[in-house]
Amino acid sequence: MKIMFAGSPAPAVPVLDALVRSCHEVALVVTREDRPRGRTGTPLPTPVGEAAAVLDIPVLTPASINSPDALAVMRAADAGALVVAAFGQILRDDILAGWPCINVHYSLLPAYRGAAPVERALMDGVTDTGTTIMLMDEGLDTGPIIESVPVGLAREDDAGSLLMKMAAASGPALVRALDALEAGTLATTPQPGEGASVAAKITDADRPIDPARTAEAIEDQVRALSPHIGATIGIDGYRFKVWRVAPTHAGAVPGLVRDAGRLLLGTASGGLEIVEMQPPGKGRMHGDAFLRGYRGGLALTS
Repeated sequence: MKIMFAGSPAPAVPVLDALVRSCHEVALVVTREDRPRGRTGTPLPTPVGEAAAVLDIPVLTPASINSPDALAVMRAADAGALVVAAFGQILRDDILAGWPCINVHYSLLPAYRGAAPVERALMDGVTDTGTTIMLMDEGLDTGPIIESVPVGLAREDDAGSLLMKMAAASGPALVRALDALEAGTLATTPQPGEGASVAAKITDADRPIDPARTAEAIEDQVRALSPHIGATIGIDGYRFKVWRVAPTHAGAVPGLVRDAGRLLLGTASGGLEIVEMQPPGKGRMHGDAFLRGYRGGLALTS
């Protein structure tokens, strides 16, 4: 069966790879527009766009997938379904009515519907998670479920590693769904009413670390915002990104302290070592490397 694939970031690439390895033909890839990256600001394709170019699959990069021009290109592809994984645009009625639209959502629905399911789940300290293959409707991730796939979550997982685990688990489940769709045997289950929640988009308000919270809650926050967004902490009036922390029995005194070459943060329930951080305008570094070159007073500031 000919299919189209809509996706943009790196966690969508393993899903595309699984489709390419299946018996189905990916006739068109739809991805976000090229955007400036790096210090030079050179426009570069999305990770999905790069992968599609290597695979020699035609690529469409519309400002809106719902535009008349985009719809015309998609209709010309003569596909039997549209698969969506981390695409980043809302599909309107013309798209939803034009093809069976199968979505890969990185949570166990109906929990964590919305833009940031992995980040919000990690912030909440969940211990069980997974990915959902679903038929899309006009609601926010409210369509019927085709398959729910549990995904193992380790304490050392951050949002980046968990997303890649979910993407790897989603590919085979998605292929099974397409096989059933082609055979006319696709079965779905309405989402239950209980357990529904919304995972709102991450904002700047989610980033500052509050030492008045518990060490576990701060660790979950850092994991949720790594490796691309970054939790933040104010030190001597400057805003630092924090990429990795680890529990420690030392450093329970409120504030930041040096301890045998380690940078420790006291919290409401014990200490955390700031293992990896990023000063303003510089690259990421280990906490001990930061301390060796820093001459400030380590005062916590907002």
